[in-house]
Amino acid sequence: MKIILQSILIFHCCVLYLVSAQLQVGFYSSTCPQAETTVRQAVQTQFNSDPSITAALLRMHFHDCFVRGCDASILIKSTKSKKSERDAGANKTVRGFELIDKIKKTLETVCPSTISCADIITLATRDAVALAGGPSYPIPTGRRDGLVSNADDVNLPGPSLTVPGALQFFTNKGLNLNDMVTLLGAHTVGVAHCNFFQDRLSPVPDKTMDPTLAAQLLKTCAKSTATAFLDQNTSFTVDNEYFRQIMLKKGILKIDQELTLDKSSAPIVSSLASNENAFRQNFANAMIKMASIDILVGSAGEIRKSCGVFNPPKVL
Repeated sequence: MKIILQSILIFHCCVLYLVSAQLQVGFYSSTCPQAETTVRQAVQTQFNSDPSITAALLRMHFHDCFVRGCDASILIKSTKSKKSERDAGANKTVRGFELIDKIKKTLETVCPSTISCADIITLATRDAVALAGGPSYPIPTGRRDGLVSNADDVNLPGPSLTVPGALQFFTNKGLNLNDMVTLLGAHTVGVAHCNFFQDRLSPVPDKTMDPTLAAQLLKTCAKSTATAFLDQNTSFTVDNEYFRQIMLKKGILKIDQELTLDKSSAPIVSSLASNENAFRQNFANAMIKMASIDILVGSAGEIRKSCGVFNPPKVL
């Protein structure tokens, strides 16, 4: 039985490698040379007026990849008869859809039915990270768009998990502890709604949170609809400040602070907090790895003409 299980695991790993290998940096260089430039310019324009777009795209990318893989299934709009991922509870505050739609519309005019929505999300996120001061990394493309989007499939790691609890979600997607800690570094930008951490403030302040921060957040969260920056210092910059903050007990979400309390993740946090270059390299590597989760390539899936709806069935 042990030999059989090992053989299955080896086969599974080989299949994943072969699928990921079909992605290529510059995949559209011959079919649509202006593809990546078009995405970059659109993200730049949006970022100039709204730097929070970086956090929005990072969240969209994560929420897409962790459900059915990086297949743009999160973009599909619900119909009267079927609720899509986009309207699942965990995705209610995901935003950035208009930017992805705008990019797709532009690309369809110059390269019809060529660039997948899944690749647009991946490229746009990469560009937004770089614009926010983070690393600029070469991202392989060649993903295709999925044909399924069900709200019931959405099961994402919550903000109140322990490190072992959160890690299970990541290992299920082929990511390890270092990947998880590094990717949570995306909390260096963005905000959290107060209801996600209200239990850390009252009725008794969480002892693992800096008292001054807890008092400040109590005032901020007087209104239930209020939000707080996940990184209290460089809130719009992709850097390693998030890790420095949580080492000072300034983690907003429980999982943020748990990273410093768990013996398995604490050394990783310390390393990333003390070395900006290490964070940048690790973050780039982890983002590339995440972007390869359960991808569709070759003739699988489709290239949507509009990111919010599946293509009409082909008439035989």
